[in-house]
Amino acid sequence: MSGFNQFPGGQVRARLDHPVIDGDAHMVECDFAFFDFLKRVGGAGMVQRSEEWRKNTFGKSKGGDVWWGLPSGPHTSDRAMAMLPRLFKSRMEEAGIDFAFMHATTGITNLYIADDELRQASCRALNMLYAEMFNGVTDRIRPVAVIPTYTPEEAIREMDYAVTTLGLKSTMIGTEIRRPSPWGGVQVESIAMDAPFDYDPFWQRCVDLGVAPIGHTPGFGGRTFPHRASPTNYVFNHLGGFAAGAEFFCRSVFFGGVMHRFPTLNFGFLEGGVAWAQTLINDIFEHWEKRNRRLIHNLNPKSLNLDLMEKLFNEYGNERLTGSRIRAEPHHMITAAPIDPLQLDDFAASGMNEVHDLKHLFTDRFYFGCEADDRMVAVAFNRRLNPVGAKLKAVFGSDIGHWDVLDAKSILSETYSLVDGKLLDLDNLRDLTFVNPASLHLSMNPDCFVGTAVEDAAAALLREQRPMLKAA
Repeated sequence: MSGFNQFPGGQVRARLDHPVIDGDAHMVECDFAFFDFLKRVGGAGMVQRSEEWRKNTFGKSKGGDVWWGLPSGPHTSDRAMAMLPRLFKSRMEEAGIDFAFMHATTGITNLYIADDELRQASCRALNMLYAEMFNGVTDRIRPVAVIPTYTPEEAIREMDYAVTTLGLKSTMIGTEIRRPSPWGGVQVESIAMDAPFDYDPFWQRCVDLGVAPIGHTPGFGGRTFPHRASPTNYVFNHLGGFAAGAEFFCRSVFFGGVMHRFPTLNFGFLEGGVAWAQTLINDIFEHWEKRNRRLIHNLNPKSLNLDLMEKLFNEYGNERLTGSRIRAEPHHMITAAPIDPLQLDDFAASGMNEVHDLKHLFTDRFYFGCEADDRMVAVAFNRRLNPVGAKLKAVFGSDIGHWDVLDAKSILSETYSLVDGKLLDLDNLRDLTFVNPASLHLSMNPDCFVGTAVEDAAAALLREQRPMLKAA
């Protein structure tokens, strides 16, 4: 983000007739405060294990400390803003932000600690820290709990604690399991498809508690993602990394049938933008056109017409490519193994039976976090690009607290520049900065904004949406 120093977000907000909800700001946790809670949860030995894990995980790149990720120098106040919720709140009017969801920084990586005890203790300590940090400011800022998911049991346990005991109302979940592979490197398994455990009880608990599971998954670094594992170049690794992590999880949720089995559950995929999602839904459509359960039989090698093949090879082949040889040796085109009928329909679990099903299985229920200066957000609102003629639900996210924000007060101005550049119109801007970030949470819990600065606007939005939902 380059910053618009002469045009702060407060001036943009004054032009709008709706609130601005930041769906993805970031807190920067103080290590000493985190360790205070980690010690409370697991004792001094757990703190030592955490320090050793950090050393082993982050201390091996040749880039080392040059891989800076947080504002400093002239942007020191922006860094403090992400560390001190009361300071953040004091600057929201200038930034033009009415309400913000604050996601973890440390928690993004702690969700994937392979050590079961350390992972669970770290997430518990972080959630306790968040509840204390944001006490007194939740009318304007809401911390997002971190939920480890290496088993459904640990996920449900931490979800219950965070929501029912600590009172946190939003959750960022681990979307995959990362463990050392017996063949070397790291093995990655989605929790939504081909998972080692049945996660349906966890998805049901999300529904019961009224929280949308949100993924914020980095798809880069270390031995886990070899295409983004340069030891010397951070930007090389970072480019497209969050999109890759989000795309894998979204694809798994769709083909794993989570949306089909839980028709009221909605998901958020943050920081990767929305362009990958437009590509994914079109890829799904194009594959379904050729490989749905009816047309897949057109590809069955056992239905190959060998008489026609022999004729064509005789007519157009040569001394080597002859009709007699293709008839005598067709085995490279015909599978000998018996076919499981259930494997013929890759879309069976998803519940997709026709193209229009993509609306209630994808476009209506997936939300995609987009950073303020992302020009590709425009593709979300172009119905002609979408196979069901729908808009994708792009969500405004500031990323305050991280290196890409050079001036926190002008983030909203970055987004408004897309209107000036005619990439978005004002209705698109309203969807991006208010309707979609609010709906992600309202869709799961109509009361989620009660007691906040946007309570009345959220209630009005619900009244606005209900006739459309009944029509759908």
